[in-house]
Formats: sequence, C-alpha cells, structure tokens
Amino acid sequence: MDSREDEALARTAVTALTGQLALTPKPGLPDPRDRCARGTGRDHRTLRWTAKALAPGLAAMAAAARRTGAPTPGLRAELGAIGRSTEHTLALAGGGHRGALWTLGLLVAAAALAPGTAPAGVLARARQLAAHPDRAAPRRPSRGAAVSAKYGAPGARGEARAGFPHVRRAGEALAGARAAGATESQARLDALLTVMSTLQDTELLHTAGPAGLRHVQAGARTVLEAGGAATPAGTSALTALDTDLHSRGWAPRGSAGLLAGALFLDALQGARG
Repeated sequence: MDSREDEALARTAVTALTGQLALTPKPGLPDPRDRCARGTGRDHRTLRWTAKALAPGLAAMAAAARRTGAPTPGLRAELGAIGRSTEHTLALAGGGHRGALWTLGLLVAAAALAPGTAPAGVLARARQLAAHPDRAAPRRPSRGAAVSAKYGAPGARGEARAGFPHVRRAGEALAGARAAGATESQARLDALLTVMSTLQDTELLHTAGPAGLRHVQAGARTVLEAGGAATPAGTSALTALDTDLHSRGWAPRGSAGLLAGALFLDALQGARG
C-alpha cells in the first residue's frame, strides 16, 4: 500500500460518513430536510463540510498502520495522537463527528494493516488495536466515558474492544434488507434502526437517562417489527419515531457513527467484489 491507497481509504471513510448524513428521515438526527441540525444545534451542511476535514487525519492513520504493519501498542498510541490532532481540526472547521472519527479511525487503520481482508478480519484487527491503552490520552475522562462508568454501558471504547458488534449487525441488516428488495436508502435506514434497537448509546443516556434510552430502543424495534423502512407500516412507524425524538431533542448520535463504520466496510467489500 502507498500514499494513494492511504488517501483512498480515507476518501472511502469520508464517503461513508457523508452517505450516513444524507439519509432521511433519521430519527432524532440531522438530515437534509432542513438547514438546522435539529436536536444538535448544528447545521446539516456544516456537518457535511466538516466530514471532509477528517480525510487528512484518516489518511495519516492508514499510513501509520501501513508503516507499523501490526496492531501494536505503539501504533495505538500514534493513532491516539493523530486522532486528537484531527479533533482539533474538526473543531476549527465547525465541530461534530467525534464518535465517527473514533470508529472510522480504528477501521481505516485496521484495513490498512491487511489490505483485501474481509470485514470480519478488519473488525478483528480493530479489536486488537482498541485493546491497547492510549497512555497519552488526557487523564480527565470524556463525557462519554463518565456516562459509561455511571450507567455501566460499554461506551465507544467498549464497543471497539468487543470488535464493533453493532457495526457487524448493521452490515448484516444492510445485506438482509437489500436481499429483501429494499432500496439502498431503505436498507441503510434499517441498518441504522438495527443499531438503535440495542446500542447503549451514551449520548442518549446523558440526555434522556436509562428510561429514555429504552424508549428509543423500543421505538426502533417497533419500526423493524412493522417491516422496516421498505413497508408502509414501517414507514409510518419511522415517521412517528422521528417526530417523537426531534420533539424531545434526543439524538442517537452513537448509532449514526457506527452506521458510518458499517458503510465503510461495505464499500471496501464492494470494491473487492
């Protein structure tokens, strides 16, 4: 792999993120229907713009992985340093995407370690990377880490250390919906809802508490049990869930970032096919 391939991995990851942003209706999340990112206070167009600011950092992560050649503690430390620098760039560009950066950064690095590896292999290498502590990380815990500790939720780190099970589930849901005849947008919405139905989203725990999280999970399951986004009943349930979450100001941001990870792996698999 050379620098062009590192940049290609970064572009694929950014495209996955902007593809997630383009979906509508995304319950509680910003989408193209309005200029203001409802429930988040961020403009949707700004989020699309700042997604592009991830590209240099993601390419640097791929290059670091290629140079190192193995999921070592040293590579994990380098990825952490690149990630913090990229977070600063994101903040200057307008903010957002911290969760997606964590997911996509690990997956891009894992993909660079073994080009051509199937999604299961990429997830396994990401798990190995996440298992190493980032000793240079700030000592003060992030809000997500604090919420995770308070409620006993795995959080972003736990999800990564488990090999991103919700990324895997989203990929399976994506394939299943396509096979059942759903359009690409419908399949992606079903994949998002699959993640929402079981993820212990620390953002939701922070804003809505455990009862609110269960409410969102149950709402996502209701849409899927009604047939998903490809059916009239599922569409009706999805519209109701979207209205409900936006009115409450509850944003399942963790699910959105994990869907972006699934779309990244899906794109890599499609490129190999």
